[in-house]
Amino acid sequence: MPLSRRALLTAGTGAAAALALTPAPAHARTRPFGRHGSPDRRRTPGTLYVDPHGRGDFTSVQAAVTAATGSGRTLVIAPGTYRETVTVDAGRTEMTFIGASEDPRDVVIVYDNAAGTPTPGGGTHGTSGSATTTVQADGFSARWITFANDWLRADHPGTTGTQAVALKAQGDRSAFWHCRFLGHQDTLYADSTALSVFARQYYAHCHIEGDVDFVFGRATAVYEHCRFRTLDRGDLSAPPYGFVFAPSTARANPHGMLAVRCRFTSGAPDRAYKLARPWVPSSETTARPALVVRDSVIGPGIDPVAPYANMRDAYPWQSMRFAEYRNSGPGAVVGVPANRPQLTAAEAALHTPAAYLRDWRPREGARISIG
Repeated sequence: MPLSRRALLTAGTGAAAALALTPAPAHARTRPFGRHGSPDRRRTPGTLYVDPHGRGDFTSVQAAVTAATGSGRTLVIAPGTYRETVTVDAGRTEMTFIGASEDPRDVVIVYDNAAGTPTPGGGTHGTSGSATTTVQADGFSARWITFANDWLRADHPGTTGTQAVALKAQGDRSAFWHCRFLGHQDTLYADSTALSVFARQYYAHCHIEGDVDFVFGRATAVYEHCRFRTLDRGDLSAPPYGFVFAPSTARANPHGMLAVRCRFTSGAPDRAYKLARPWVPSSETTARPALVVRDSVIGPGIDPVAPYANMRDAYPWQSMRFAEYRNSGPGAVVGVPANRPQLTAAEAALHTPAAYLRDWRPREGARISIG
């Protein structure tokens, strides 16, 4: 039986497939902030330093966020595991998180709330409230950070609300480079602040893993050169084990989720997962989910014959905006054409990162593709 998420987090195996959270590197003991300055040599007056051992301005990420009032503040975060929940509210625009070691395995923000976890005041957290990190502000960016939720179904057999979000991003112009998003169900919630707000988000060279609907929401979200990894499940005896995407795009939004030049890998048996299913929330029944996966390598973990499924029969996936283009790999084989809508070359020209991001170009030196 595969190790549980909690065992992987504490084992420190360093195995690439498991993506265990490894101890801080040796150099972090003497240079916790790497090349990014220090409290004595700030890169800018708006830079704050976070270190769990007290060598920065703050020992917790949330304390630093709370102190970083206004716009354009930067948090340089030293290696460590920060077990806390973090909220970047709407007033803290243009904020940046930097993992000081420039290795996302070294800086981990993690907690273990689930939708069904009781709150101190009564009731439960719900899906949104389960998030380890919530970003409501526009212009947020992060580099070399792991966002994780290590809540485990096996530890809570009586809990029915098993959604456990690692990151909920709602702001427009949110960008993540070289980050990891670790969880099981509902790992990455790519959302917006309102149905009428078409929040744009960009994820480059990121690793995202989970099992059920682990990339979901209504944002206009571009995933470029990312890896999506589906997890094995010891609690199920037969597929489907889960779904990679569950977009809930507003009907008026021409662009939903776009995965381009990505790779889909799996720790589960072949064909155990579906690529996507549409999420039409009961509170937003006008949604028309949209997803395009193009120029990507889809491994054997995805069912090639029937890669899409319904979340509710009242909203069949065939009536949504799901399509693919020029994918390869065993999970991309078109065995039943009706089950795998394909874009034409002319249609594909409308589904590029540049088209989805419109007049915004993330500034982190990452080239935004145009084709």
